[in-house]
Amino acid sequence: MDDAQLLRYSRHILLNEVGVEGQEALLASHALIIGAGGLGSPVALYLGSAGVGRITVVDHDVVDETNLQRQIAHNLARVGRPKAESIVEAIAAINPDVRVTPVVQRADQTLLDELVAQADVVLDCTDNFATRHAINRACVKHHKPLVSGAAIRMDGQLSVFDARTPGNPCYACVFPESADLEETRCATMGVFAPLVGIVGTMQAAEALKLLTGLGSRLTGKLLMLDGRDLAFNEITLPQNPQCAVCGSPHPN
Repeated sequence: MDDAQLLRYSRHILLNEVGVEGQEALLASHALIIGAGGLGSPVALYLGSAGVGRITVVDHDVVDETNLQRQIAHNLARVGRPKAESIVEAIAAINPDVRVTPVVQRADQTLLDELVAQADVVLDCTDNFATRHAINRACVKHHKPLVSGAAIRMDGQLSVFDARTPGNPCYACVFPESADLEETRCATMGVFAPLVGIVGTMQAAEALKLLTGLGSRLTGKLLMLDGRDLAFNEITLPQNPQCAVCGSPHPN
């Protein structure tokens, strides 16, 4: 690090848990963020401000005025612009040294297979099960840690799925692709604005810990947040041996 970086990241360097080595690890890391909305906004801003050297942001959507209630990386001047490109500008305004690559297209399996293989950590900030399962399959295939967050109405959840260690569950162990799960969208159900900030900030924290070698206490666990009472509940998630993605009958 040069003198400017030592000054910029001094509050991280002062932490025994991070230090110079941890900050250098962040500068050399590559994070992949899928989704540049309510969760992706705080994730991108905190990873960028913390000095993650390379960030790739995937989102096919454009900024709409209704997004501004909660998607804090965007602003009125960028309404109508692709969200991935808007986030590039938001990060650059905080830390121009970070190399941010926008990918303005839908995150299908082919694209994810390519991008996940290049990343050190993957953050799922999407809002639909089909994309979540595609991200999970790519992370299991390429043995990449996945930080998964969700928020709707007044409820949030967070988990870390780390395919690098045998026996850890994957997203499909908890939410099987064949299950009849109700798809809920904030466009129809609403979402409490600070809730996505809370969950997204925790996603960023878990990713930074993974990148600096601290690991994550949420690996194999599901943290649920009740935004009404600001109450947290945590459950342990076992691996499903019959999981179609990570189970022993279906090795990747």
